Amino acid sequence: MFGEKVILVCIVGLILNLFGAGVAELSGLPVYLDTPGTIFIAALGGYMPGIAVGFFTNLLRAGFDPQQMYFSSISILVAIFTAFFAKKGFFDSFGKMIFFIPVLALSTGTLDLIIESFLKTASVESLTEVKIDCAGIFSKELIDKIFSSLLAFALLQLTPPQIKKSFKTFGRRQASLSDETDYGKKNLKSLRTKLLLLLILSSFFVSFSIALISYLLFKDAATEDRIKTVDGIVAVVLNEINPNHVDDYIRLGRASKEYRQIEEELYTIKNSNSNIKYIYIYKIAADGCHVIFDLDTSNLEGDKPGDIVPFEAGIVPYADDLIAGKPIPPIISDDEFGYLLTLYKPLYDINGKCQCYAAVDYSMDILFEYVRAFIIKLIALFIGCFIFISAMSLTFVENHIILPINTMAHYAWNFSFDSEAARQKNIKQMRSLKITTGDEIENLYYALLRTTENVLKYLETLQRARSQVSDMIFKVFEMDKIAHKDSLTGIKNKTAYVEEIAKLDKKISEGAAEFCIIMVDVNYLKKINDAYGHERGNEYLINACKLVCAVFGEENVYRVGGDEFVVIIEGEKVPLCKYFAAQFKMEMDRKNSNRSLKPWEKVSAAVGVAYYQSGVDNLADDVFKRADKEMYANKLAMKAARTD
Repeated sequence: MFGEKVILVCIVGLILNLFGAGVAELSGLPVYLDTPGTIFIAALGGYMPGIAVGFFTNLLRAGFDPQQMYFSSISILVAIFTAFFAKKGFFDSFGKMIFFIPVLALSTGTLDLIIESFLKTASVESLTEVKIDCAGIFSKELIDKIFSSLLAFALLQLTPPQIKKSFKTFGRRQASLSDETDYGKKNLKSLRTKLLLLLILSSFFVSFSIALISYLLFKDAATEDRIKTVDGIVAVVLNEINPNHVDDYIRLGRASKEYRQIEEELYTIKNSNSNIKYIYIYKIAADGCHVIFDLDTSNLEGDKPGDIVPFEAGIVPYADDLIAGKPIPPIISDDEFGYLLTLYKPLYDINGKCQCYAAVDYSMDILFEYVRAFIIKLIALFIGCFIFISAMSLTFVENHIILPINTMAHYAWNFSFDSEAARQKNIKQMRSLKITTGDEIENLYYALLRTTENVLKYLETLQRARSQVSDMIFKVFEMDKIAHKDSLTGIKNKTAYVEEIAKLDKKISEGAAEFCIIMVDVNYLKKINDAYGHERGNEYLINACKLVCAVFGEENVYRVGGDEFVVIIEGEKVPLCKYFAAQFKMEMDRKNSNRSLKPWEKVSAAVGVAYYQSGVDNLADDVFKRADKEMYANKLAMKAARTD
């Protein structure tokens, strides 16, 4: 009953804040009036109720004005100052309360000034000199705190004594400790200090982790957006290039009319977006980058067709892949050319051979500004959320853990008396205490400890059994091993695939697995066989295999069925699988759109991609099943899209 009254009074304080803020905004008065409820509740009930009212005031106001959430730390500061001064007796009389107002106004004005400066410097649109009316802020804070404090003081005088008493004991789970035993109190203070320090550090870690994760997610999302933009630009650039004329471009250069037309189109693409810094097209060989197109810029003249440019530092780690004609991941660099995102994209001919790479350097300066603004705003949010989480945690631990343990320790100390009457008195007193945890804290600890030990033993046993099963499977496959090479396509066959799966299972059991499985199922094989004969059907499979190997790498490809191929990619290239799959589909579409190719020279296949997920996948077959399921969904979609 008393708890319901306390919550109701806190809600009244919250409504008072919201109502006052609304009145101030609508009337245009030089005050905020969003803290009288916070001051009232903090003076009445202490830190936690006041902090909660202040924090939720800004949280609710943020639904209409998101900027209000950045000022939650001011409301929390008001609650902390008020609770501190209330404990010192400053709200016991009007005369004492007058001295509290300028101190509060000075503190909140200073914090308001800091937050205003942060928010204005966090504006990406306006990076000009920040101008803030310091005198206006402090005068407005002083007027506001005079009105708010006087209103809160008046409400305190009207509050019934029963409500004040309810706030003093709200949230506690046991009777108050007596002051009879100094020994117990000294030790309990030490326990309280350790636990509260741990809670503060934990709250900071949680708040900081959330802020850090938010920052990383924001940065990754912004970077991914830039990558998609550049990928589209490079695709447009590639669309202008005829892979069969690459050598002519290098040999003839601007003497070729087609070359000049393409160069003009490339300049049009570059000038369409001010963030595009450089566009160049290279034919990559072991001796370096053979220039096909290299557009001039305002401060740098491009290289001539046929010039050989050494590998830049950023692409040296990917030189082997570039020479082999494979896709490479986007590269982000910050050097003398600026903060750039560079994307290389290969162009293949009808035989699946890479003829050249198109590259675009895209400015990332605006991303830096967005990230900087996000960090500043995140800090403003972090401070308020950290204090709120810390206050909630400390109050919970104080009422639900520390005080119950202190109570039990106090009465346990009294059990050292030799008098039977004293022991019976202590027992009676402990039985009369309404402690919701009691000895269950210790019981829960040992139960949890035993459960954890049992679970760990079970997991160790399961891990050993799984490792043994994986080793047995691997040995069985070793004994029954047959030729590893597919007779038709020349790539690894199903036996090699099964052995690789066994190896992956072992890596999973050892916790060292990182791989991706791509399922490729060739379409229309029966149709080719029926219409043109099995010899053409074999050519169709071989052409499909060549394209799969060209994109994913022959060393990673297995033929596991008549028209089924599986690709297994491990290690550092796993994050590139989505780019490989997209490249495969693009090359497949390009072949299918080429009317000069015979049906058996084209390729149509459904693709499914699945990544190994630690803690989710127990076997590599779990990953294969997801890839197979995605492939089947892709096959159904392709079937539904057919018009023939």
